[in-house]
Amino acid sequence: MDLLNTLVEKGLRRELPTREEALAVLATSDDDLLEVVTAAGKVRRQWFGRRVKLNYLVNLKSGLCPEDCSYCSQRLGSKAEILKYTWLKPEEASQAAAAGVAGGAKRVCLVASGRGPTDRDVDRVSKTIETIKEQNEGVEVCACLGLLSDGQAERLRDAGADAYNHNLNTSEGTYGDITTTHTYADRVDTVTKAHAAGLSACSGLIAGMGESDEDLVDVVFALRELDPDSVPVNFLIPFEGTPLAKEWHLTPQRCLRILAMTRFVCPDVEVRLAGGREVHLRSMQPLALHLVNSIFLGDYLTSEGQAGQADLDMIADAGFEVEGTDTTTLPGHRATGGACGSVCGDGDGGGESGCANGAPTESAAGSAADVAAKPAAEPTAARTDLVAVRRRGAGTDLAPNA
Repeated sequence: MDLLNTLVEKGLRRELPTREEALAVLATSDDDLLEVVTAAGKVRRQWFGRRVKLNYLVNLKSGLCPEDCSYCSQRLGSKAEILKYTWLKPEEASQAAAAGVAGGAKRVCLVASGRGPTDRDVDRVSKTIETIKEQNEGVEVCACLGLLSDGQAERLRDAGADAYNHNLNTSEGTYGDITTTHTYADRVDTVTKAHAAGLSACSGLIAGMGESDEDLVDVVFALRELDPDSVPVNFLIPFEGTPLAKEWHLTPQRCLRILAMTRFVCPDVEVRLAGGREVHLRSMQPLALHLVNSIFLGDYLTSEGQAGQADLDMIADAGFEVEGTDTTTLPGHRATGGACGSVCGDGDGGGESGCANGAPTESAAGSAADVAAKPAAEPTAARTDLVAVRRRGAGTDLAPNA
C-alpha cells in the first residue's frame, strides 16, 4: 500500500505515523503536491468537516522584551521598527477584541511580550479577560503571556480564560541556536502547567528558520506527545532588524507539505494556519484550508495580515464555512477530555465516512522507504515587500483590521 493510503488510514484511526512516513511527506515532489493535499484533506474533513475557526490576536503589550528569540521582532536588541507600547487597559483590549468578534472570530488571543507574567500582570490580564467575556457573549479567550510560574495558570482559568498558548517553535536539538535566555524545557513546562490547570493547551511551531526536515518532524512529534488541543503553524516573517532577517527558505509548496505533515501527525487537533501565511503561501492560501481547520483573522502581533474581509471571501470561495460559537471545535472524544495521546485506536468522527470511500490509490508519492528526507531548504527569493509592520489596531488610534 502506498504512502498516502497508509497515512489516510492512520489519520482516520488517530494513529501516529512513523517518523519515516512524516519525513516522506516533506520530501515529496511538487508534482505530487495535489495528491498530498487531497490525502491530508480527507483526514481534515473526517474530524472537522468544512468548518474554519477564526481567531483574533490582541497584542496587549508590544516590544521591549528581555528574551533573545531570534525570530521575534519584539526581542532584546531588535531594530525592527515595530509599534512599542505598554499594557492596554482592560476596556481598550475589549474594544480591540470586539472588532475581531464582529468579523467572525470565535476566539480572542491575548498576547503580551516578556519572559513571563508577574503576579500583578496576571491580575491585570484577569481583569481584561473578565471584561472581554462580559462584553462579548460566547467568545473564547486564550492567553499567551510567556513562561508561567506555579499557580498562575489556575488564576487565569478562574478569571475565565479558556486556553493558554505557548509554542515549542522548533526542535529540542536546535532550540539553543534560536534562543539562549530560556530553554526548550522551560516551554514544555509551561504547556504542561496550562494543561494541568484545566486550560486548553495551545502549542505550535515556526517553520522557515533554516531547520531540516528532521527538525520539523521532531517538533511536530513532540507536540503530539504533549497533546495540545490547538497546534498553530507559523511561517517565519523575516523582519528587518532581527537575526533571521535573511532567512528566506520557504516556498508555497513547502508550506503546504509542512501543513500536511502536521495534519497527518495530529489528525484530530485544531491545526491553525498562523503568522506568515500571506508572505509565504500567497495566492495558494486557499489550498491550505484543505489541511488546516483554523486561521487568524486580520493582523498579527507586529505585522499586518490581509484584509479581514479578504479572509472571509477566501473561506467562502474555497467552499468552506466559518465555524460559529454554537459549534464545538474539537471532535467529541477530545472535547470531553478523552484526548488522543501517542497512539490511539478507532475513534468517532464527522465528515467523511472512512478511508475506503475514495482514498487515494497508486500515488506517485510512493512509499516512505522510497523517499529520502531532504536537508534544510536552500534560500528562495526574498519577498520583503510582503512584510508590513502593523500600524493600526491595538496601541494606535486607527481602526483594527478584522
